[in-house]
Amino acid sequence: MLYLDKKHDPRKNAKLLSQITESKQDIKKAIKETERLFHQHSMNGHILEQNYAQSFSVLAFLKKFVTSLTHLTFTSLGNDNIVASDTFVDEKGNVYPRWKERLDTEYAKLMNEIHLEVNVADYGAVGDGITDNTKAFKKAIGNGRVKVHVPEGVFLTKGIRLPSWTCLIGKGKGVTTIKLHNDTPKGTRLVTNANHLRGNRNILVQGMSLDWNVGRLASTDKTSTGGNHSSCLTFANVSLGWVKDVEGIDAGLHCFDVSSTFYNYSGDGTRARGGSKYVWLDNLNGYGFGDDGITTHHSDYILISNSHMCDPSGRAHDNGASNSNGIEIDDGSRNVWLVNNSTSRCFGGVEIKAHHNSSAASNVQIIGHISVNDNRSYNFRHIGHHKSTDPESKTAYNIKATNIAAIAPIYTELYTDSTPRGMVVSAYRNVVINNFTLIGDPDYNYKGNSVIAIQYRARNVVLNNVAIRNFKSAGVDIKVFGGEHRADHIHICNVMIRNSAPQAIDIGSGVQSVRIHKVIALSQNGRYGFKAANFPTSISEFYARGYKTPFSIAGNDYETI
Repeated sequence: MLYLDKKHDPRKNAKLLSQITESKQDIKKAIKETERLFHQHSMNGHILEQNYAQSFSVLAFLKKFVTSLTHLTFTSLGNDNIVASDTFVDEKGNVYPRWKERLDTEYAKLMNEIHLEVNVADYGAVGDGITDNTKAFKKAIGNGRVKVHVPEGVFLTKGIRLPSWTCLIGKGKGVTTIKLHNDTPKGTRLVTNANHLRGNRNILVQGMSLDWNVGRLASTDKTSTGGNHSSCLTFANVSLGWVKDVEGIDAGLHCFDVSSTFYNYSGDGTRARGGSKYVWLDNLNGYGFGDDGITTHHSDYILISNSHMCDPSGRAHDNGASNSNGIEIDDGSRNVWLVNNSTSRCFGGVEIKAHHNSSAASNVQIIGHISVNDNRSYNFRHIGHHKSTDPESKTAYNIKATNIAAIAPIYTELYTDSTPRGMVVSAYRNVVINNFTLIGDPDYNYKGNSVIAIQYRARNVVLNNVAIRNFKSAGVDIKVFGGEHRADHIHICNVMIRNSAPQAIDIGSGVQSVRIHKVIALSQNGRYGFKAANFPTSISEFYARGYKTPFSIAGNDYETI
């Protein structure tokens, strides 16, 4: 089974993903297909009554379900019209949002505007892991418009604040380390921008390790003070920022936080002032974080690429109830691209969410991600907007994911009551998942839980080109939950399941519209199962509806003979 340690080189993720995923579709074609499915099945957050006017047809499903038991052929849904995309793929296969052009223009401007280059050692800094270098960094940085080089060594500081038009550049991860001094308070941000209220622009941090020095706290302490404090690097109200080739170590809260001036909890539909925008995080590593590895709040146009987050401490939370995610796109974030990242041994690999009293993240695109041994590989939810008695979310909509993998989700001491899942979708509308590979550990005890859960008022969800295998002790591979807070308007297409749960798909009671097309499930004994609440429950009813063998019925379970 794949293992990604804290020193994993995330620049290899794209190649590694190509070896893992079962779909070998060209990335340009895959993104194009995702866009087409999104435009076909989403509708500005409204339920697609017109598109799903016909109710779920059992007979149509059964006919397609048994098309082949020996080989699999995926076909596209409908025509192959070209759909305009906000994503660009260059000739080398690199994937970017089209708005990255603005970042590139401003990066060139940053390089041209800076005419002063200094070395922090010339201002008295000593990288001996003993000397307090706070004043040396402050003198070297001055009022900005400077490129500050940091040589090899371990440089202690009580915090660094970067004004606009500033570059802070080290010699590389593990070569240059900036570390918090033992005498700094718990709420200290190791590196941040100078003015959170008025904002800053055009800041680059590159080539170093940032050690929050959690060892200076007692082993029983929670490691954060709330808000956007206690992190290795915080950009709050930053326009045009770059963080490249940086490692975050043992952050009290987050390794990397792209944030607003203050977090905002004024209710669903509101966003904080002073959000960051146009920020690129690339080739980052992070581990030992008290909450999340990378997080965004109330910020727009964020690109996170080629990064790896793993092994959180969870110490910002109560023991056993730590929502520590590798990458979290949180409250009020919009237009966020995640490209070829990886996560391992976190609570959530990628979590797209909001708290109950804040706006949900929206317009998020994942293109390439590897989740290994996370408890919930992909977790999309708006807390407090799930149940029938909750208000419906105003802001939880528009997620696209292409070419992603969930490998061996597990139970975790981070959150002891949470069941392992490859994906959970709750409350969100307009979600398209295209080219999704899920690989379980055949010897692991999943205790009868579902692998993919579409639940809690999720709407307009598409699962296309999904390959699932080796979740033998799970209860069902894909479950669409019913009941008063049911999911609805679900499209499941081109699914290949091998040697996995005894039941392939379970459609809960009260679900009004589900379309299922081309599902093939194979197991060692050549049997597979499907369950739906509106299926006939007796042999006589089965034949009365005009269905024929080769299906037998045992309650609501349908299996091949």
